[in-house]
Amino acid sequence: MRTRGGVCYPTVGGGDVCCQRKRKKEFSGGERTVCRKRNRFSPGTTTTTSSAPDSFDALPDDLLILILSKLSATANSPADFINVLITCKRLNGLALHSPVLSKANPKTFILKAKNWSESAHRFLKLCADAGNTEACYTLGMIRFYCLQNRGSGASLMAKAAIGSHAQALYSLAVIQFNGSGGSKNDKDLRAGVALCARAAFLGHIDALRELGHCLQDGYGVRQNITEGRRFLVQANARELAAVLSSAAVSGVPMRQLLTWTPLPHPHPHPHPQLRHLTGTGCPLLSDFGCNVPAPEVHPANRFLGEWFAARDGSPGPGLRLCSHVGCGRPETRRHEFRRCSVCGAVNYCSRACQALDWKLSHKAECTAVERWGDEEGEVADDDGAANGGDDVMAES
Repeated sequence: MRTRGGVCYPTVGGGDVCCQRKRKKEFSGGERTVCRKRNRFSPGTTTTTSSAPDSFDALPDDLLILILSKLSATANSPADFINVLITCKRLNGLALHSPVLSKANPKTFILKAKNWSESAHRFLKLCADAGNTEACYTLGMIRFYCLQNRGSGASLMAKAAIGSHAQALYSLAVIQFNGSGGSKNDKDLRAGVALCARAAFLGHIDALRELGHCLQDGYGVRQNITEGRRFLVQANARELAAVLSSAAVSGVPMRQLLTWTPLPHPHPHPHPQLRHLTGTGCPLLSDFGCNVPAPEVHPANRFLGEWFAARDGSPGPGLRLCSHVGCGRPETRRHEFRRCSVCGAVNYCSRACQALDWKLSHKAECTAVERWGDEEGEVADDDGAANGGDDVMAES
């Protein structure tokens, strides 16, 4: 039987499907038949002229997940990881497995506030659910302070703290010292000191400095001035060691970092170039004549600063931001942060931020006033200094 095109159906007993030869041409070498149509093959058939099968498809998933885990752990930017996701559908699925996301480098979730979106939120949530402590801390800070989801944010930071994340331990200590997300009666100074001690044991410099001030002032712990000063000296030593180790990796000459610059004693500010984080020296080491780079701001704190800067620098009516430019933490209630006891113009979430900002810029700007009120021109209330509260912080 023939089709309209002239092609024969295969016979019942089997045989090859041949093409009907309708046209013949005469050539000098003899007679040759010409086929009008090309042979058709099913997608599953393989011919001798087809290419060899792709060896990538033959790789097991376990091996690819192991390779992707190594790549995510060494990524230097979000683009490094995203480029893997968009390579093919198989890598996109395997790269979102828990073993890969749990080992993702912290640089993978360096986000800018202007780029915050639901997709970024979902990605951070996936990393946090996979057990990535840095993702838990970053998302916890964003939810607690920016999205005002206090319970979920604190839970994520607690999850990171259980995984011995020093920055999360210190942030939870600040929350306990201030009673953030609650009232003044929700402060737990002893819990804050315990969290600071744990973070300091893990090498967190700000927590060590905070613990030193608590011991000096008897804040949440029995006063011990000598031990407090020892902790403060140790914090400076660790800060210097961290700067020198990073300089050794970057190849910066040590002589360029540690330069002795003697200045006359009566000087309003020994290092005017240290008034901003973009300066060339570390604020706490300037008293020793060491000209070292300023400490790097954590990406989560940088995100907070960008988030509230895009909202006119105010977290809400009557609320203030920590005056240390490298912090970014906002108040969750009125008069939550303590003010400078001299001028009352600046406020800090912790003694560590106060110490950093004092050496960084406020030492040259602080001017004593006889009386000061709140931002609306009224005398401070609630837990303010005018009513005998603890909304003051002595400068050192």
